[in-house]
Amino acid sequence: TRVGEGPFPTEDLGDEGNNLRIQGDEFGSTTGRPRRCGWFDLEIMKYSRRVNGLTSLALTKLDVLSGFKKIKVAVAYEKNGKKLDYFPSSGHRQIKPVYVEMDGWQDDISTCRSYDSLPSEAREYVNFIRKSLEVPISVVSVGPDRENTFVLE
Repeated sequence: TRVGEGPFPTEDLGDEGNNLRIQGDEFGSTTGRPRRCGWFDLEIMKYSRRVNGLTSLALTKLDVLSGFKKIKVAVAYEKNGKKLDYFPSSGHRQIKPVYVEMDGWQDDISTCRSYDSLPSEAREYVNFIRKSLEVPISVVSVGPDRENTFVLE
């Protein structure tokens, strides 16, 4: 999600973005304004990893993806017909995300309390992000409450 202006290449203005917004309750807490929603963007996260020196990642709101038949992950961009495997410093409005689609899961995962209790498709999603970013995922949340968060060893 994103609050306010700025680049958000994977923002989805259609039905899928609206479903993400509704399932994730992504509305401003004081204004009620809908937040901008989109798919996970590996290139922005790789950029963030380089700039901020990430040593681990907390993957939150995994439960929001429950019910999607397919889940998209942006793995690159396309600009003027050329593939970019980096987040460009300018021209963000001209880039289009290149997605891989992964199988989703239908189960409610809010009762999962460990990585092993997640559906195989959710584990594949977490593992894909971890391997692609080359950063360990140390925390996963599957709901809004404290008991919905677990630590990965």
